Amino acid sequence: MLYHFLYPLHTHFTVFNVFRYITFRCIYATITALIISFIAGPYLIRRLKVHQIGQAIRKDGPASHLKKEGTPTMGGVLILISIIVPTLLWADLANLYIWIAIFVTSCFGLLGFADDYLKVSRRNAKGIQARMKLLVQFIVAAICTLALMKMPGFPTTVVFPFFKHFSPDIGGFYLILGILVIVGTSNAVNLTDGLDGLAIGPTMISAATYTLFAYLAGHAIISRYLNIPYVKGVGELSIFCGSMVGASMGFLWFNTYPAQVFMGDTGSLSLGGALGMVALITKQELLLIIVGGLFVIETLSVIIQVASYKLTRKRVFKMAPIHHHYELKGWAEPKIIVRFWIISILLGLIAISTLKIR
Repeated sequence: MLYHFLYPLHTHFTVFNVFRYITFRCIYATITALIISFIAGPYLIRRLKVHQIGQAIRKDGPASHLKKEGTPTMGGVLILISIIVPTLLWADLANLYIWIAIFVTSCFGLLGFADDYLKVSRRNAKGIQARMKLLVQFIVAAICTLALMKMPGFPTTVVFPFFKHFSPDIGGFYLILGILVIVGTSNAVNLTDGLDGLAIGPTMISAATYTLFAYLAGHAIISRYLNIPYVKGVGELSIFCGSMVGASMGFLWFNTYPAQVFMGDTGSLSLGGALGMVALITKQELLLIIVGGLFVIETLSVIIQVASYKLTRKRVFKMAPIHHHYELKGWAEPKIIVRFWIISILLGLIAISTLKIR
């Protein structure tokens, strides 16, 4: 809204010309998201405590987690507000990519909110049935992917990292890819959200990486130089990604060990869905495997654990997801969190390096 109200004034006051620059608006969207988090965070935490909206802890989990029972959850509401409001303030609202990103984030956030609410009201760690959650996720992901495919000029090609001239056009199969990317990323972030600040740190790093990718993909000259797909108008998505970075930093302020609030499924499902959607829009779908490599590792640990137990009745890890394995090995929670963040930073840097290794 600020873009639409203030940029037209540049013909009379040259200072408002800065609103034409995506970089300027991205920076202030990030700052706005951070400020909203700092202002609204303490109030939200107090209200969650008043209404006794506390986290239910799995009884079969690490014993150290039992002391966390009752910690306010559904903090993902703060994340959603801190993403959506700055995006609406600083982005060009005539850009349809912005609305698609907001739509998938909001829908997945509402799904997570309903799941969290059922967990709190029932006082156990079970919410919406897994099949129902997946069904809703698949429907939302399908709608958003189809909307992308209908956008004029949006390519259904798939870019393979490290390969310069290998970008096959998969046509209608892009719908399947889109669903898998969005739903898979959403649930991967959800699985990673098991320790204080563990999921929000890598999410912030991934969002920052895709802020860069969105800007580059939306710049005709730079995208041609780097040999990446140019998607007209996608640069505006940098504002959305910047808001994700700011919202993540703001939430981390309250979620860092020992956490004052948990994001719950409200936050993890929406953040994962948003990352998956951004990866599709920027045409860096497969690169998400590297950027969000930590989420991939967490998900694979669960798949390996389940498959191993069903086939051999033996467990590969002491407990899955893998962060619980290291907890049971005796690693202190802050050590696991920081080391996983370091891995996420490394993966982000590797992903950025692929822009030149083609």
